[in-house]
Amino acid sequence: MSLRYALLGLLADHPASGYDLLRRFKSSLATVWPATQSQIYTELTKLADSSLISVSDEGARGRKEYTLTDEGLAELRHWLTETAPKRVARNEMLMRVFFLGVVSRAQARTYLAEIGAGTARAQDDLHSLEAGIDWDESNLSVYGRIAMEWGERYYAMNQEWAKWALEQIPEHNP
Repeated sequence: MSLRYALLGLLADHPASGYDLLRRFKSSLATVWPATQSQIYTELTKLADSSLISVSDEGARGRKEYTLTDEGLAELRHWLTETAPKRVARNEMLMRVFFLGVVSRAQARTYLAEIGAGTARAQDDLHSLEAGIDWDESNLSVYGRIAMEWGERYYAMNQEWAKWALEQIPEHNP
């Protein structure tokens, strides 16, 4: 359901084609809410059928530019202000940590070290993404920077936690 609102939010900034939205997704929302090309185009069709967006321009090779309608903006605002986010409490990585006692300590330590290394790589990717964005004072930039800071802090916390967790497991069996 959130893909719907991600697309409405991106179109609230300015009209865009499906291809443009896919590129914007990859450069801004992919770390938060990944979506494939087929998912985006399918959702755009649903949004248009629901009159939440409209086709504002058609170009060569079937290219369509979409614009947020007044109904779409109202729907986005309703979602932002009148519905609570779903709290998904599933975390496969952490569930695996919970059961690391069934593998050797060396395997447990390797798993935790990989979490730290993977988080460091993700943080590096986030820094590269941030450096490649042409920040300005638009709403997407202001709130995008706020969301990016959450990612920075999230990755920093995960690295710190992985280091701490490794210290909790002795290197050798007692």
